[in-house]
Amino acid sequence: MMTTDQARTAVVFPGMGPSRFTDVGKFMMIDPFVRKRLAAADEALGRSVLDGFRTAGADFGEFAQIACFINSVALADRAVETQGLAPDVCAGFSFGQKAATAFSGALPFTEAVRLTYELALCEKRFFEEEHQDLVTLTLTRVPDATLQEVLGELSERGEFHEVSGRLDEGMHMVTMREQVLESFQRRISAVGGYSLYSMKPPAHCRILSGLRARAEEEVLAKFDLADPELPVVADHDGSLVMSADQMRTLLLDTFDHPVRWHPVVDTLRGMGVTTVHVTGSDRLIHRLDVTTRAFDVVALGPEQALRPARPAARSASRTSAQPSAPSSARKEQ
Repeated sequence: MMTTDQARTAVVFPGMGPSRFTDVGKFMMIDPFVRKRLAAADEALGRSVLDGFRTAGADFGEFAQIACFINSVALADRAVETQGLAPDVCAGFSFGQKAATAFSGALPFTEAVRLTYELALCEKRFFEEEHQDLVTLTLTRVPDATLQEVLGELSERGEFHEVSGRLDEGMHMVTMREQVLESFQRRISAVGGYSLYSMKPPAHCRILSGLRARAEEEVLAKFDLADPELPVVADHDGSLVMSADQMRTLLLDTFDHPVRWHPVVDTLRGMGVTTVHVTGSDRLIHRLDVTTRAFDVVALGPEQALRPARPAARSASRTSAQPSAPSSARKEQ
């Protein structure tokens, strides 16, 4: 791993939560950085992203995904121009990999727009045919040993389950049949944990290898990725992605590899990173204990950008930031 005594900076693109026009539409219409990216995206798709986003009913539909992607990249643009951000490395958590692909130079922005759109449609088609009974639950305040005990109970009953992610101490993602979700949540509550939100369709598990294969054949094969100009840290094992082939593999790994945030933090620290800028709508990454203990964290989301007279929110390091109560959100991909 590359190490240095010089303080370095990283930009992190967060995952996607439920995204509705009523939440970010005003920001997208008035922010100059977003408007510039929107114009390019509209040209790439041959239609208005805002119109598609405004009329879409689904929180995670293709235009909601494009909007989330655009906002993350545009907020990074804003940080570069107004905050002097000059990152040495970047990382994308789950859906944030799409923004990392564009920001790192692995794909031109307009190509990354088309990639995001086509992957969203590919995923939609897949889940209309496969694994309609699965959900992925994010839970917190459950130690590893306790989680293994509860998962063992599922195994004893012959219930399918996979760990889809480890986000922080005691915070995990677990995929299971939707029919056992409520009973599993009650069991998590009984051992002192909280169920935060569930994702449907599911994500980040080995059983989705078919989706990976379909995305590779139907979508990724049409795009010529380049070596990223900025190193990218993989969100499942913390490895450095520095070639086009590695970037392609990373985009596919997100379908059938569990996400793990600790290795990303370890890699960034090993590179000498002391400050991370989290650009995009985020309720998770910039608040995690493992993040705030390791770095000075600068969060720049739409809500901060709409308050230009105030400095971007800074999360103090070495402070607790674990959610204290269940969230009503369904998904944070």
